[in-house]
Amino acid sequence: MIDSNYEFCWANDVRRNRWLLLFFQVVRYGIVGVLNNLLGYLIYLALTWLWLDPKLAITLLYPIGAMTAYFGHAKYAFAYQGAHSYGVLRYVMAHLIGYAIDVSLLHVFTDRLGFPHQAVQACAVIVVGGVLYLLFRYWVFPSPQINK
Repeated sequence: MIDSNYEFCWANDVRRNRWLLLFFQVVRYGIVGVLNNLLGYLIYLALTWLWLDPKLAITLLYPIGAMTAYFGHAKYAFAYQGAHSYGVLRYVMAHLIGYAIDVSLLHVFTDRLGFPHQAVQACAVIVVGGVLYLLFRYWVFPSPQINK
């Protein structure tokens, strides 16, 4: 005989575990992102200090950063179990969206409004990181355990 309170308690455990899984996923995504973006940002600052145009610097660095972060995101942050061909194609598409946002932010806030590109790019890393997290979680590396 199963008590209805037992079922209710089990449902709460599942919900709690889902939130715990989500929390650790965000933490792992943050670790991969911070390590990758910190190195990329320092290289960006060095390249732009050497008088390379900020949008050209980001165009050169963005694909390198995306490639180096793929396995960290796929295996570590999102524990992706699907086919890599499926994941890679959507990963590239997500990063094209991220790149478009990044360059657009640089164009609007640096070229049009006159803000320093170093500050704009530092903020862009955070904005693009948030957009990419959502794209990765729900579209690139969906997880049935978390995305219910």
